[in-house]
Amino acid sequence: MSDAALRTPIAATRALSEDWFAVAVGVGVVVLALLSAAGHDWLGWLVTTSVWTDVGKALAPVSKTYADLGGLGALAVTLIALAAVLTVGALAIGLDAKRFAVAFVVVFAIAYASWILGSFANVAVVTPADQAKFGVTWSLKLTNEGGYIVALIAGLVIANVFPRFAEWLGPAIRPDLYVKTAIVILGAFVAVSAAGKLGLASSLLLRGLAAIIEAYLIYWSVVYFVARRWFGLSREWAAPLASGISICGVAASIATGGAIRARPQVAVLVSSLVVVFAVVEVLVLPAIATTFLSSQPLVAAAWMGLAVKTDGAAVAAGGITESLILAKAAAGGVHYAPGWILNVTATVKVFIDVFIGVWAFILAYIWTNYVNPTAAKDKPRLSEIWERFPKFILGFLLTFVIAFALALSGGQNIAPAIGEANVVRVIFFILTFFSIGALSNFSKLWRRGFARLVAVYVVALFGFVIWTGLLISWLFFGSVTPPLAG
Repeated sequence: MSDAALRTPIAATRALSEDWFAVAVGVGVVVLALLSAAGHDWLGWLVTTSVWTDVGKALAPVSKTYADLGGLGALAVTLIALAAVLTVGALAIGLDAKRFAVAFVVVFAIAYASWILGSFANVAVVTPADQAKFGVTWSLKLTNEGGYIVALIAGLVIANVFPRFAEWLGPAIRPDLYVKTAIVILGAFVAVSAAGKLGLASSLLLRGLAAIIEAYLIYWSVVYFVARRWFGLSREWAAPLASGISICGVAASIATGGAIRARPQVAVLVSSLVVVFAVVEVLVLPAIATTFLSSQPLVAAAWMGLAVKTDGAAVAAGGITESLILAKAAAGGVHYAPGWILNVTATVKVFIDVFIGVWAFILAYIWTNYVNPTAAKDKPRLSEIWERFPKFILGFLLTFVIAFALALSGGQNIAPAIGEANVVRVIFFILTFFSIGALSNFSKLWRRGFARLVAVYVVALFGFVIWTGLLISWLFFGSVTPPLAG
């Protein structure tokens, strides 16, 4: 991870601007998609990728209206459109627009090439019938979402083998921006799925709410105790670390560091540690969930939301878990409707995110009044809840409400329209996976000297947080299964 990348999270005003920009892009994509339901296809030129054995047939425009573009034409138009919009955002949050634009073209090229590779038949196809269709005798059975894993691995290779190249890509390595935008779009996708199965969706929302109590009250207090008593960390280090491990990774540790007036480097190192372990969790936990929880897919989904830190890594883990479990179930003759596993992971994570600002305010009140009493002018204000509130959640709720209302009103073309928006969500997920990998220079982080922080993280995460999250997931989601396809 470059020094510039490490410094970025500390700039609170930029984070807020980035949040609002993610909302604008995500809502804008959903609005354009909904216009297609009224007969105006504004997103049909987007590139989509199919499972392939002949790479020349891998790409195509998402809508037949734009068939004349061809696959490469759709890819070029998609790149130009995203680069233009995101460069405007880079300028708005104070980045060098030219450097961002150039780096983004390269990031997009590598990330989308990873997606295409992940759609190769020997990687993606699931059933024997599909193997026969594509003429392959074996497959990793990852579906085309195996491209997420390929993108993550590509980022890891660049970060650890070509660190100077990773640093050059730094301006466009923006996992928070990409995943926040994707989650805003995901709100509409969740809404359409929820409208089709209203009773089940309501149950999942209520069950996801239970994650708040588990994450904030149980996790945080135990991790803080372990950091203070077992490893002798100061309060300045223990509080952000507890928030990073137990709540929502980078965002929570940064909000906590600001709330207790910790030195900037505290949040930097904790955030770096969170990113590294998020990569480990993304690589390990979905495989464990698929092996032992394939008969309880929504337990596995909630577990990803409760156990994996950072929004990007959690949603990434949910996506991998869904693709693996759906593939395993399909091989056994059970065909679950897609989207529900990922939706549960995202819902649990969103409920946790909603209260980051509230928790930061509570900690600020405790620190400024009891731990490190300060002058009256430094006392926390209620407005800090709003200042620290992750704004992209408002975008998620807005797209959810709009799409949900339209779907319930009987709009026949809403689902296909949101399907076009979902293509953009997939692209932002790909960029997120690649960015998470590209930020994870393991040797550089280790040299920064936070072995004791690593020890706390290992003990707390693998000794308590993961398994408590699994227990809570089982208690609240063990009796629920996703609907079958069709």
